[in-house]
Amino acid sequence: MDIGIRELRDGLSRHLAEVRKGHTLTVTDHGRPIAMIVPVQQPTTLEQLIAEGLVRPARSTKGELPTPAKATGSVSELVAEQRG
Repeated sequence: MDIGIRELRDGLSRHLAEVRKGHTLTVTDHGRPIAMIVPVQQPTTLEQLIAEGLVRPARSTKGELPTPAKATGSVSELVAEQRG
């Protein structure tokens, strides 16, 4: 169900009652979706896919990230230097 910000604000209790019943609300700003309000017990899309056996969770996490390279100058200057 799509709902505008003003309508959500004016009828918040009523709309949250719908969420409690299991409905999902899409909040819009001038007709553009900006947020979703979903029931807490509803699993995420990823959790649903894992439960259905369509995807597998990662076996391990990635290692540490590399140390960022130190550089001076703007990005444009660095790119130009690499292309030079």
